[in-house]
Amino acid sequence: MEQITAPELAAWLADESRPAPLLLDVREPWEFQTCHIAGAQSMPMNTVPERMQELEEDAPVVCICHHGARSMSVAAFLERQGFSRVINLTGGVHAWALQVDGSMPTY
Repeated sequence: MEQITAPELAAWLADESRPAPLLLDVREPWEFQTCHIAGAQSMPMNTVPERMQELEEDAPVVCICHHGARSMSVAAFLERQGFSRVINLTGGVHAWALQVDGSMPTY
């Protein structure tokens, strides 16, 4: 499974020559409401099996959670279901808040 750091993801999102990935935030709704990366789609981990048809199998998907463990599980699940371009954000939104957006709340 491919991994991406918060600074690498920020650079990708800023690069207008590359198609932006789908930012799939798999945290619980209250966590998403507390903070999230702009443009992220909320899909709590327990809903992914029933909602994965909402995702494009060949589009780049960056899975995001608080620290990176839940998103890694979801990314592995999606890969097993045939998704070919799944990437895990190492360190999750916590790393994003520390390394990219210091104004983002942490919890």
